[in-house]
Amino acid sequence: MELRAELLKSIWYGFTALDLEKSGKVSKSQLKVLSHNLCTVLSIPHDPVALEEHFRDDDDGPVSSQGYMPYLTKYILDKVEEGAFNKENVDELCWTLTAKKNYRPDRSTTTVLPEKDAFRLWCLFNFLSEDKYPLVMVPDEVEYLLKKVCMAMSIELNCVELEDFTSQDVVQRNGFSVWGFLEMMNSGKITRGMDKDITSMAIEEIYREIVGDVLKEGYLWKKGQLRRNWKERWFTLRPSSLAYYSGEDRKECHGNITLDGNCCVEVLPDRDGKRCMFCLKTLSKTYEMSASDTKQRQEWTTAIQTAIRLYVEGKTSLHKDLKLKRREQREQREKRRLDKEEELQRLRALQEEREHKLAELEVLREAQKQAQVLQEQDEQKRREQHEQLHRTLEIQLREAEEARASMQAEMVLKEEEAERQKKRIHELEEMQKHLKEALQLEIKARMDEEAFRYAQTGLLAEEEEKMKALMALQEEQEEYIVKTQREKQELKQEMETKSRALDEAQRQLETVRANRYRVDQDVVAAQRKLRQASTNVKHWNVQMNRLMRPIGPGEKRPSLGSSYSSFPMPCQRDPGLRLRPRAEGKDEESKENLDNGAGCGDEKRLSQASNGEMDTP
Repeated sequence: MELRAELLKSIWYGFTALDLEKSGKVSKSQLKVLSHNLCTVLSIPHDPVALEEHFRDDDDGPVSSQGYMPYLTKYILDKVEEGAFNKENVDELCWTLTAKKNYRPDRSTTTVLPEKDAFRLWCLFNFLSEDKYPLVMVPDEVEYLLKKVCMAMSIELNCVELEDFTSQDVVQRNGFSVWGFLEMMNSGKITRGMDKDITSMAIEEIYREIVGDVLKEGYLWKKGQLRRNWKERWFTLRPSSLAYYSGEDRKECHGNITLDGNCCVEVLPDRDGKRCMFCLKTLSKTYEMSASDTKQRQEWTTAIQTAIRLYVEGKTSLHKDLKLKRREQREQREKRRLDKEEELQRLRALQEEREHKLAELEVLREAQKQAQVLQEQDEQKRREQHEQLHRTLEIQLREAEEARASMQAEMVLKEEEAERQKKRIHELEEMQKHLKEALQLEIKARMDEEAFRYAQTGLLAEEEEKMKALMALQEEQEEYIVKTQREKQELKQEMETKSRALDEAQRQLETVRANRYRVDQDVVAAQRKLRQASTNVKHWNVQMNRLMRPIGPGEKRPSLGSSYSSFPMPCQRDPGLRLRPRAEGKDEESKENLDNGAGCGDEKRLSQASNGEMDTP
């Protein structure tokens, strides 16, 4: 119902924008286009057959809002699913229609708001407006919205200018219209000539907070779940989720934490070089975060707790709840005002009635005075008659006294007898009264004793039940404390084990790196010595080939299978002959060394090359 009411506010502006003649009716062709566009932005299938049947050609005249409402409710609003569309697209469609007709600011002034800011203020107006048509916003809501905008711009609201607008007769009778509100904002008297960028940022912040249900936004440091490293993320808190992005442009979302009644927020002590830490616990994970200062941490924890409270209470929007509370407060103030006026009227009526009664009392006083004069005259007459009667009675009295004196003596005797009987009767009555009182006290004491016994029995039973419940709660609390201490000890041991393993791995890594560096140095030195040894081998091979005796003329070339030792010794003493046997010996030794070292590894060859072991002639 709340979503339908918000959609109807925007659609009402679109409908009235099509009413060019302000007659309350719109042509059917325009309503068909409006309906098709609404179906598109609301992501519901468009049924042109139903549209034609509803607006059949029996009546070629325009359609009023009351005639359009049944079709709008049945074929559009009843098919809307929350979350299946973007409400901002619906607002933009209706704003485009109504702004062309009604929003014509003076572009020549420098205080005119950009089109995007005017659209956001229009959406804020619709959100805070009353649920009756034509849509208006009461001055209290206007003041509330302007205070939030000024607070976002870090300035103070100019109450004098606001009172000038609210003191107008039209505003006092009907409230603010959206176009009057935008005209007031475009005048620049509220923003006091602030830069347009600052004003736009403030309006966007309030728009996201109220219309977008953003409870809080800002940068926080978040600890990773896998790598356990800290990264700065831009967090956006809504009543049902906490999303975090790589930057405040919100283009790349790295995660979305769903908030429900099982979530809780806890403040953590400073560690890992981070301060002002707190954590958000869900059923499956615990997210650790760090704020820039203590104030930010307090604001974030309070905002998250508010989001969890809204979920538990079944509320989807904080500002909708605040709006209803403000409306209830206004209704209560209005009720108190009406009660006060009614009380004043009643007091005025009582005052008039009192004055009327005082006038009647004055008349009665005059009548009383006249009656008193007549009464005095009558009293004088009665006095005279009384005196005459008194004289007559005195004579009769003397006669009666004489008769009474004779009877008095007799009466005295009878009175004494009667007095004794009366005294006896009085004593008996007193005794009976005391006996009744004693009996009543005894009955009451027995009843009180019985009631006290029942009360004592009930109290004992209740005390026993409470003692059992208290013992059960104490046992549960002790089990929970033991379990918590055990989990804390296990977590501490696991953290210490992982820390020792990490330190050991780092030491091993440093050792491997040092060994690798030494091996690389040894390999470079071995390669250098190997190249030097190869150069020496080539050099001595050349020297040996030079020292070999050349074949003289007339001598036969020995066969391939013969050795150097089969050559005949020449007679002449040739210096080359003395070198030949040594060269042949060296050649044979080198062959043997090559045959014997064919199975050796690279390590032996490297050591021979590095030591430079080579026979010289």
